[in-house]
Amino acid sequence: MESNAYLAEEDRWDWFTPISLLALCAMSVLFIHSAQAYVGGNLWKMQILWCIIGFSLYLAVSLLDYHFWMKFAHVFYLLAVLALCLVFFNSAMYGARRWIDFGLFKVQPSEVAKWAAMVLGASILARSRIGDFRDSFKGILKISACFGLPMFLIFLQPDLGSTLVFPPIAFSLLYVARIPTRFFVTTFLVFVVMVGLLGYDVFRYYQYKLENPRPSEAIVAYEDSSLLPLKDYQRKRILTFLAPEVEDPAGVGANWNRIQALIAVATGGISGKGLGGGMQAKLGYLPKAVAHNDFIFAVLAEESGLLGCLLALGAFLIIIFGCLKVAAKASDRFGAMLAVGVSVLLMMHVFINVGMTIGITPITGLPLPFLSYGGSFLVTCFVMLGMVQSVYRHRMEFR
Repeated sequence: MESNAYLAEEDRWDWFTPISLLALCAMSVLFIHSAQAYVGGNLWKMQILWCIIGFSLYLAVSLLDYHFWMKFAHVFYLLAVLALCLVFFNSAMYGARRWIDFGLFKVQPSEVAKWAAMVLGASILARSRIGDFRDSFKGILKISACFGLPMFLIFLQPDLGSTLVFPPIAFSLLYVARIPTRFFVTTFLVFVVMVGLLGYDVFRYYQYKLENPRPSEAIVAYEDSSLLPLKDYQRKRILTFLAPEVEDPAGVGANWNRIQALIAVATGGISGKGLGGGMQAKLGYLPKAVAHNDFIFAVLAEESGLLGCLLALGAFLIIIFGCLKVAAKASDRFGAMLAVGVSVLLMMHVFINVGMTIGITPITGLPLPFLSYGGSFLVTCFVMLGMVQSVYRHRMEFR
């Protein structure tokens, strides 16, 4: 009987996810160390600490019944919104206010806000009556407010990359809640209009730059008549992605990081140059400010090659599809929405970060889960996956 009970408890765990997490954390420490070796950086030591803290929280949250988060979702959400407001009282870094400085470390509330909005959104939909479009309209309004407030505050920081992560999470929750198809069709049409406005805005910005011989004056003139409240560097990133030969033909400005990342990936070959053998970060072509976080995948690709990239991407696939598997086995709608929301959040970060490294998406400041340096996002990801593990432990066959 004891043996059967032990086996039953063992079956409650999804072992593939924690193994994948440990593999990604090990890769993270190694390549952060390599990315900073030429400047004598020691952030890899802090990353070890964040990994230990994160994995400990992952285990603790896994053992906690996930319905706990449903009860206190509004509390965590309010704390996250408060933290987002506090960043505006801190000094700007790299032209943005995104961090709260505690001296020994900094916290980026936008990463916590993604999790908090997702949990509250899942809680709202799990409690809401979902039927035809009219019955569902109240739930849609609540979700819009739930995600809209942190999106607005994050956009003001400004952090366009993090802002764009929220809508896919919201839509995934609404899809799991079985909101009528008419809503998604309407939303898609609105999305097309917004993309059109963004494209037209960037095109007008490009025209201003051509017509004005002094770029700085063109920027000021355009921002005075802009259609959208975007910053100049955000338009530059979009234009660099769409037409690099126009925005930065010499590749020494806004296009620099993209070119250096592509060189790193291309020169990595099949098996890479070996740990510490990469030249792009070591020689400073990949700037030290981004090599260990936003462009950590470029360092990984150069030093471990295609094989290392496939290993990392394989670990991400195991984690993401594991979340979807948990959603299918969840004992209630709240658990299913948590698992799907986490999978979509991770998927967006992986796709955008890896995409910008290989040149298929615009450059943003979105970190690569479990690989990029940073405590806020790393710990938040561990907590989210701990929640998914809890959903798996309390799945239907163990009810």
